[in-house]
Amino acid sequence: MWYGATGASALLAYFAFAASAQASACGRVSIAEMNWNSAAIAAQVDKLILEAGYGCDVELVAGDTIPTVRTMINQGTPDIAPELWVNSVNAELNEAYASGKLVQGAEILADGAVEGWWIPKYVADEHPNLRTIADALAKPELFAENSESRQGVVHSCPPDWSCSITTQNLFRATGAESKGFSLKPARSAEEFNAGLSRALNEKRGWLGYYWAPTAILGEHPMVKLSFGVPFDQLEWDECTSRAGCANPKINSYPVSQAFTIISKGLSDRAPDVTDYLRNRKWGNATISSLMAWQAENNASNRDAALHFLRQNLDIWTRWVPVSVSDRIKPTL
Repeated sequence: MWYGATGASALLAYFAFAASAQASACGRVSIAEMNWNSAAIAAQVDKLILEAGYGCDVELVAGDTIPTVRTMINQGTPDIAPELWVNSVNAELNEAYASGKLVQGAEILADGAVEGWWIPKYVADEHPNLRTIADALAKPELFAENSESRQGVVHSCPPDWSCSITTQNLFRATGAESKGFSLKPARSAEEFNAGLSRALNEKRGWLGYYWAPTAILGEHPMVKLSFGVPFDQLEWDECTSRAGCANPKINSYPVSQAFTIISKGLSDRAPDVTDYLRNRKWGNATISSLMAWQAENNASNRDAALHFLRQNLDIWTRWVPVSVSDRIKPTL
């Protein structure tokens, strides 16, 4: 059908109004900016994409796993938790999904969040027979803190982190002390990362708990050693993860999962935004490399998010329709 000039102009105006109305339906959106690096950058990426691509009015709010889950369930805010490690809150989340209070988005860390005991790759390359924790514990001299000592060290995270419990139990389960090792927990996150960075830069041996994705692993390749047994959920629940377990057994770490969590209110009023949050994910290598760039350049989380969007069009343009990516690109 031919509308004529006036009719065509009116039709274009209608479609422009409809598109604007759809974008503004997003309204005000609150995003939890978690207190760990990968999640904080993800929050900034979401803010940039939702503002430029969907016309949302975005506010970032401080977040942490358990408080954020509970306020999302009980108060419906914040609207988005971009990277929530769900293992510790699975029961609450499953009940909230079933009741319709929350909506699950993408598994943002597509490879899973990996925990374990690691050694530097240069140590693994020099000693190719070091493939398991037992192999490493047979060589305490490789993991001493200085050349004068033959006492090996297993490094652990700070005492107020849950990983300190699992590391302590696995240290006991493997009999590491009788094999010439001591357990050394860091006093803070800063001390933990600084000690590992120093050992890696000096090309020294290092054995201990660590996780991915992180900036350090983005800059320095490391190898996760096998505990030689499959993950045992019952043992994990009843002993490995419990402080003071009397008789811990050797166990493996589970692959943790990190999902995006969405409020029902946002999902109902902005299904296009929900579609984006169900598509948006990245691999550990991508986010680890991005965090390494951030550390090297002393960049803010927003700067890191902008760097990601500018340098990785092939990744993020798959998360959104072409019309949305076309609105975002000129703003970068």
